[in-house]
Amino acid sequence: MTWRSLISFSLFAIAAASGAEFRTRVELTDSRDSAVRKKRDYSGVVVWLEPLNSKAAAPAPRTFTMEQRGKRFLPHLLAVPLGSTVDFPNLDPIYHNAFSNFAGQPFDTGLYRPGTSQKVTFRREGVVRVFCNIHSTMSAVIVVLRTPYFAVSGADGAIRIGDVPPGEYRLHVFHERADAELLNRLGSKVTVGDGGAEAPAIRISEAGFLSMPHKNKYGNDYPPEPNDAVYPGGRK
Repeated sequence: MTWRSLISFSLFAIAAASGAEFRTRVELTDSRDSAVRKKRDYSGVVVWLEPLNSKAAAPAPRTFTMEQRGKRFLPHLLAVPLGSTVDFPNLDPIYHNAFSNFAGQPFDTGLYRPGTSQKVTFRREGVVRVFCNIHSTMSAVIVVLRTPYFAVSGADGAIRIGDVPPGEYRLHVFHERADAELLNRLGSKVTVGDGGAEAPAIRISEAGFLSMPHKNKYGNDYPPEPNDAVYPGGRK
């Protein structure tokens, strides 16, 4: 066997071992969000694949960062493998908190001061909705997945999931501003071959979305927004 043949065979083996790529794109319709209507910003949709005839390889846990900055959680949405840790650094000059009491994994970091951080490890799959117990306008979403085959759409709506072994999969979709029943209907069976696969665009209507106020971590309405100029840890 010549050295060229050896190189070609090695490259083929590496490509086969790394799996194929699944591609699709998402489109958001019937939206009230100005970024969607004016800029066609289709970011923030999570798409993942679960094997139908075998068990998905256990995803490697990682560490992610969701900043508290400008009274916002940044990024607003994270998709993370099961067992991963999310760091919540407080980059504001005021105290913050991070908590969740929705489906998924409940947690509460407690109140913590500027320049410090709290970490949470997510050991249960599901959708975790995150809030701050002080500032009612702060919210975020963490989608914890048992499969390593997932991606989050960018502004162009493109979805590319790499290193997918050939086989049959169930496609799942999550979008914060879409009805759960609609998202369930968007699930479908897909086949990934040696050369990968490309599925038709996934159209997600936001027509049924209603933004509802949430309660604080005690299940009560939020008190009036604090005056951060005098709130502990705020500007003097």
